[in-house]
Amino acid sequence: MKKNSIYLTVKDHSVSGETFQLIQNTEYGFLETTPQPSSEKLPDYYKSEDYISHTDTQRNLFEKVYHLIRRISLKKKLKLINAFTSKEKKLLDIGCGTGDFLQTTKQDNWNIFGIEPNDQARKIANKKTNNSVFKIEELLKFESESFDIITLWHVLEHLPNLEEHVAIFKKLLKPNGTLIIAVPNYKSYDAAYYKTFWAAYDVPRHLWHFNKISVSKLFAKVSMKIIKTKPMPFDAFYVSLLSEKYKNGKMNPIKGFWIGLLSNLKAIKTKEASSLIYIIKND
Repeated sequence: MKKNSIYLTVKDHSVSGETFQLIQNTEYGFLETTPQPSSEKLPDYYKSEDYISHTDTQRNLFEKVYHLIRRISLKKKLKLINAFTSKEKKLLDIGCGTGDFLQTTKQDNWNIFGIEPNDQARKIANKKTNNSVFKIEELLKFESESFDIITLWHVLEHLPNLEEHVAIFKKLLKPNGTLIIAVPNYKSYDAAYYKTFWAAYDVPRHLWHFNKISVSKLFAKVSMKIIKTKPMPFDAFYVSLLSEKYKNGKMNPIKGFWIGLLSNLKAIKTKEASSLIYIIKND
């Protein structure tokens, strides 16, 4: 991959306190976290009780609100995938965390499979899904053209070997299958407002930072086409609240809510929401 100039220097606010550079990729247009941790060291950056997608805890108001919003989001996600179903209803959710989305789809009679690298999260997910969740090393055990839908909810930005994984997703999808990914959008208003404190950079756990053009180019390379994008309005509030904490050392709910609201309102015109869902078809 071709890289060019430094876009921003960002601190890991949640675990290590280390700083990383975001380098503009000239081939695709996304930003690359540099240096990227080795595969041996990367799991260390996830070792935090505050890494909320790997736990079901509800220790404080922030976590309780997070889980409430997640329940609402699960219903919306189910409605979305049901628009692209077939008789078999076979789904692969990559980076499934503690398995809530898989559990929701299973209850709707989907034939479910999941991939989750984190041991703790995978153990929780398997209790909810009757052992339907596997290690990432087992991704290649699935046969080609197996799935109607593959989903990655805020996962693509975590994956090393990006081009290799994209090729695998295409291979695992049925002809005319659907890939649904959700990623933060570094062209959003809240990203521009918070700059180095924007929580969705989340270095070095987020290895890549996408905009609409970069996602389109990445999947066009394997003959896959974006047919629709959708905003994730809740993300603007969640990210802005965290960004306020990183910027000022404490939560500022009123300011965070206001910036999140402003970001969503501006996105109505610009279409540059804090996070975007991409619906991508396999040609």
